[in-house]
Amino acid sequence: MRIAIMQPYTFPYLGYFQLINAVDTFVFYDDVNFIKRGWINRNNILVNGQGSLFTIPLLKASQNKQINEVEVVFDEKWKNQFFKSIEYNYKNAPYYKYVRGLLEQLFSKDFNNIAELAIESVIMTSKFLGLNTNFKISSKTHAETKGLNRADRLITICHLEGANVYVNPNGGKELYQKEYFSDKNVTLHFIQNDLVPYNQNVEKFVPGLSILDALMFNSVEEIQKMLTNYRLE
Repeated sequence: MRIAIMQPYTFPYLGYFQLINAVDTFVFYDDVNFIKRGWINRNNILVNGQGSLFTIPLLKASQNKQINEVEVVFDEKWKNQFFKSIEYNYKNAPYYKYVRGLLEQLFSKDFNNIAELAIESVIMTSKFLGLNTNFKISSKTHAETKGLNRADRLITICHLEGANVYVNPNGGKELYQKEYFSDKNVTLHFIQNDLVPYNQNVEKFVPGLSILDALMFNSVEEIQKMLTNYRLE
């Protein structure tokens, strides 16, 4: 069984969903330190032909707090501005009304912290795309593994989930050694994402934007094909 373990990001880019599609179980790593200027509470959308950040407001965000300890503080004013930006930049996209519905559904809910919001954005999008990956949350299912070093905690979660294959983003090559995982009866793979350009109604394709952008311009079937454009090394 294949497993991935990853911090929850808010409407992450398509490669994140390729990782979800590549595994049987996906564990949201919500009880690790918050990453400032990362992708937990922000991402890029298309604005005037370029990537532009949207950011979920947080209360006293700190890298000394766990992700599930950082509160969200958006209000109606922020939501109105966010939806105006989405409408202004995407109202002519072919699937705008469907994506707008997803966003309205998400932001109609109450969240105690950014982990809850980010996790819900990923699960909601995965369901919309018809992915059948099993989702877990580390603080709820594997809190007893806290305190282990970085690699050993991942390996222990693999064992607890009955997974013999762990898939990590490509950036983890500098952190984890295949031999170390293999010695603990876990095969480590790194995912190589292939992001195929699609029509964004601009002169030059802007890669790596939030999944929201891909959803605006592509059908579910088209995105499902994109989610298979990866390889495991």
